[in-house]
Amino acid sequence: MITPNWPAPNTIKALSTTRYGGFSSPPYNELNLGDHVGDDLASVIKNRQSLTQQASLPESPRWLKQVHGTTISHASHWKNGDEADAIFSDQINQVCPVMTADCLPILLCNKQGDQVAAIHAGWRGLANGIIEKTLEKFNCHSQHIMAWLGPAIGPTQFEVGTDVYDTFTFQSVEASLAFKQTDAEHYLANIYLLARQRLQLFGIQNIYGGEHCTVSDSTRFFSYRRDGITGRMASMIWIRPK
Repeated sequence: MITPNWPAPNTIKALSTTRYGGFSSPPYNELNLGDHVGDDLASVIKNRQSLTQQASLPESPRWLKQVHGTTISHASHWKNGDEADAIFSDQINQVCPVMTADCLPILLCNKQGDQVAAIHAGWRGLANGIIEKTLEKFNCHSQHIMAWLGPAIGPTQFEVGTDVYDTFTFQSVEASLAFKQTDAEHYLANIYLLARQRLQLFGIQNIYGGEHCTVSDSTRFFSYRRDGITGRMASMIWIRPK
């Protein structure tokens, strides 16, 4: 598992899984946490139970049905099957997870250590404001919020078309810095930089992570872009008692 490299308060716990250590068979090997990708459901349940035990989670994670939208679930009102792409909590021991296999997981907490959120950010979610809408759930100044960017498709692997380029650059001229043109109709997009830009526009300056590439590292990470049929990793955050 990956532990975020950020100066979060002692009350904040967070982690991001890799594909190591589970029970799923190829092509979902090993620790697939997604129950929607065609894997044997019994294996997924066993993987989720193992994660809860191995990571000493205070509860089973409050899994979301992610749809590349901008709905944010509040953990206190969460129910199984919730369609959302982010989850916020201001209560202890509510494990807030998002699943990814190339999209960008973003974990947020405030410096007081009493508010957290997890975001599933694909390019559509980023463009439609999933970061900004999640940050609005925090009742503190933006300078008191920090972010960690988990494993996602890297800037040398994320080829997109002019539709993606046009979407972002229409919203912000600065977004062009996150694209490298490869031919008349294609660009390499830096989803990490796109997320950083949006966080910074909201006033978030304490941003960490962003050093992994799910596509390039097949031994550690699932990647939908690389493999098509594959598992899902999870990034999660929660507040523990003082």
